[in-house]
Amino acid sequence: MSKLKAISEKRPPSRSTGLLTDVLYFLLRRPAQNTQIKFKTSEARDEYNQRLMQRIGMDPNLYSVLNIHKIGVDAPVSHVFNELLRWNGDSSCWPNHIAKVDLIGDNLEHLQILPFGFKKYPFSFMKSFMGIKLIPLFLLNLLRIKNIPDDFDFDNARYLLYECTGGYPIGIFTLYVHSSIPSIGEEAKSQLVFIVGFNYYGKKDWQTHKRWINKIWESVHNRVTSNVLNRMKQLAEWRSDRIQKNKD
Repeated sequence: MSKLKAISEKRPPSRSTGLLTDVLYFLLRRPAQNTQIKFKTSEARDEYNQRLMQRIGMDPNLYSVLNIHKIGVDAPVSHVFNELLRWNGDSSCWPNHIAKVDLIGDNLEHLQILPFGFKKYPFSFMKSFMGIKLIPLFLLNLLRIKNIPDDFDFDNARYLLYECTGGYPIGIFTLYVHSSIPSIGEEAKSQLVFIVGFNYYGKKDWQTHKRWINKIWESVHNRVTSNVLNRMKQLAEWRSDRIQKNKD
């Protein structure tokens, strides 16, 4: 198969058209690659936690759980990071009909995620859902954007770091991309990493007393996140191939 034919066969991810296709694409569909990083021991998780959190300038002791997903992308770091900068309410990589991305001020500095696009509860008497305030699902306030790697960055790292509040129990959210490191088994040109630090509303005992809720909630979170990453990989590789094709 010729290189040109291989490039022409690449396609961007199919765009969701409503709630049903959101459920199909992001929840029911098995992701092509399972992206969650799993650790054999709690010590291994803590060590990984320490290294990543310190890399982005955060205190790893502030969050009770660190959820990490990673996928290899056959596209340069700059191309992948540009896809992250395009993240908005019209993205084909995010379940926008279930969790609508709303840019406050039309930029990535302040975002809110709205369940089903609701900016307020459908009934005037509602102030929360079962005691949990879900509108907005969460607010994201940009803490740091690293779009130019430092000279000493051996892996060409770039990232967006957000502090989060709202009904979804997230403390921080990071979109992180770096060049693959072959010595630790990473392949493809880049690695795209989603890092989520949970604090469960500041209640560190939530993990113990609400374990069954955590397992259901985390399984949904992991399935959706894996599908988001797989779709971002598909989109970045498709767009990168188009750029290369135009250069040729």
